[in-house]
Amino acid sequence: MDSRRRIPVNLVFSPSWWFHHYGVSFEEPFYLDAETRIRNDVLMRKALYERFGLGQPDPQPRPVIGSRHIAGGFVVPALLGVEPRFSRDQAAWPVPLDLDRKSALCLRVPDLGSTWPMDVLIRQMDRLERQFGYVTGDLNTAGLLNTAIELRGQQFFLDLVEDAELADRILSVVAGTQAAVAACVKSRTGTCAIATNRSVLDADPATYLTSNCSVQMISPALYETRVLRFEQYLADHLRPYGIHHCGNNLQRYTKAYSQVSPRFFDVGWGSDVARCSADLPDAFLNLRLSPVRMLQLSEREIHADVGGLLRAAGRRERVGVCSINMDRDTPDRNVRAMFRAVGEYEAEAW
Repeated sequence: MDSRRRIPVNLVFSPSWWFHHYGVSFEEPFYLDAETRIRNDVLMRKALYERFGLGQPDPQPRPVIGSRHIAGGFVVPALLGVEPRFSRDQAAWPVPLDLDRKSALCLRVPDLGSTWPMDVLIRQMDRLERQFGYVTGDLNTAGLLNTAIELRGQQFFLDLVEDAELADRILSVVAGTQAAVAACVKSRTGTCAIATNRSVLDADPATYLTSNCSVQMISPALYETRVLRFEQYLADHLRPYGIHHCGNNLQRYTKAYSQVSPRFFDVGWGSDVARCSADLPDAFLNLRLSPVRMLQLSEREIHADVGGLLRAAGRRERVGVCSINMDRDTPDRNVRAMFRAVGEYEAEAW
């Protein structure tokens, strides 16, 4: 028997892909109506099997509380008053509040059981558990800086430098809300980050993954002095801890990130993978392909992208490959090239 561990590959297509090819609408019921969510989960799992051979041929309904098939989160911002905009072919989009200073200082961690949309989702978890005997899946809880910007707007970048009291207040509330949502869902389903990136299933399903999409917009020094202690709060409450860094410069932040002892990293396309691998020897590295390149380049070029990432990482274990938010016109042949390149690397490495 071949006992070698396979290198996992994960795919997430954009809502535009799902709407165009399969008619899945991403209006509010997709997220907040249990029957719609379960029906779409079956449809999407079946589509992935029929198109790419992923999963099982005859998926059955399961009591899923959050979709595993798209990226993007609105729950934490919504709990803090940020209204999400829903569209049939786009992910839910939080509309920034641009809070004034007084309003921002009044922010508090909400009571989940009485605040939309968690009040709705908690009632649904109760009902699904009675019906099925369990609940599965979880919710994307976004990230510290991402949500702070949605609350305060671009002014928050100045707050980090000029108004420590205000920046600390916002980050403290966001961190507390993220931790509360993740802990609530994890207590019911056993996971808290599949909806952020299901690649965590290939490392440790219990991992919490915070979304640091916006961290690349500030310097490592500013992150370390103004944001890191709130990241530490999340890590202390939600271990095992992971960091999603979709920017092209993860290597600039590895020293700061290492202080919270993450066990999982999303490595953004364009990052120095060899250096990240050296700096983070014990963490699982989830190597992200560029969805733009997946759309625009040839099958041969995508094959080369995948091989280049894996050779740069230089690992046989604690590594995976993914492509997230692929556009509606992404060629299927490029998706298949991902799998072929990983298989060839495995054969070459072993």
